[in-house]
Amino acid sequence: MTSFAKTLRVSLIAAAASLLASPGIAPAQDVPADLTVMPPVPDDYRPKKTAWGDPDFRGTWPIDSIASLPFQRPERFGNRFWLTEEEFAERQKQANASDQRYEEEDKAGRIGMGHWVESDASGRRTSLMIDPPDGKLPAFTEKGRKLYEAGRSSWKPNQPFDWVTDFDSWDRCISRGFPASMLPFRYNNGIRVFQAPGYVVIDLEMIHDSRVIPVVSKDKWEQLRKTRWPSNVRTWMGQSLGYWEDENTLVIETENIVAGDSASRDSAKRSASPLNMATMGVLPFNTIPMSEKAKVVERLTMTGPDSIVYELTYSDPETFTAPFTARLDWTRNDGYEFFEYACHEGNVQVRNYITASRAQRAQAAQGEAQ
Repeated sequence: MTSFAKTLRVSLIAAAASLLASPGIAPAQDVPADLTVMPPVPDDYRPKKTAWGDPDFRGTWPIDSIASLPFQRPERFGNRFWLTEEEFAERQKQANASDQRYEEEDKAGRIGMGHWVESDASGRRTSLMIDPPDGKLPAFTEKGRKLYEAGRSSWKPNQPFDWVTDFDSWDRCISRGFPASMLPFRYNNGIRVFQAPGYVVIDLEMIHDSRVIPVVSKDKWEQLRKTRWPSNVRTWMGQSLGYWEDENTLVIETENIVAGDSASRDSAKRSASPLNMATMGVLPFNTIPMSEKAKVVERLTMTGPDSIVYELTYSDPETFTAPFTARLDWTRNDGYEFFEYACHEGNVQVRNYITASRAQRAQAAQGEAQ
């Protein structure tokens, strides 16, 4: 969201998505009578197999259909995982208003927020987080709190900008990081799954990150997970290793993720980038810190020919006092297109932030001197 080229691209994607989207998206799970209960993931569907015998998860699974759901549960929903019928009707009303703004802009021959930020009903969930049961992030450790408060990002209000190290990796079009890249945002929510013997590739529309995940048998996985890269070898997407559980679930464990030591001036260690959850109601700065102890376990369960339930459990004992789990519903849409991700090209915003911040501080200092 930092260049004209990117703005134009987002508009093209929004238009394509509007044309290709189905009239309604079936929920991956039925809403229980007790709205405070989260049912287990259905496990009775058996997907077709690839030519080499693995469950076939290939396809395009955009998560734009859940982009309006908050990550943490808003207070007003209490201990409920699900909306009431009345609340869902209100959510649908808001989604219809978003569609109307889009249509009005098309008729007027202009592009505005109706194209930039689209919303839909997103199902009847109150939040993406399902554990802890209260839908809230666990408390920070003392180290986690210090790192969070020291974090640097354009999402952080009233922060001075003096050099590129004052921006996170997403600001600079490098990567949104992991596991944040697996979570929805206001745009560019495409996910595409490829498979080959021994590998699953998860291709992400945002910044075009791709995760190449070796997949082995469960017994071999137990052995290989103990022989990870050295602790100083890290990537934005971490080191992932997966195995097939039963006939419909892919389990992936990821470690060696670029840590977020926000006290460092090293731009590769900004706390904002590994888990930037902007606009999803996580924390005031939209970002959380990450230590070198962070680990993510993902479970992808195909629950029907066009549906996958995706669960992500995040643990980092140095920054959080307990793990937390999010559950996302993926819906197949093989008509969804990925376009060029033009972000660096013509990006003047980093320079503009720095120039404006320096000028503002100089003006304030001059005023104080007088």
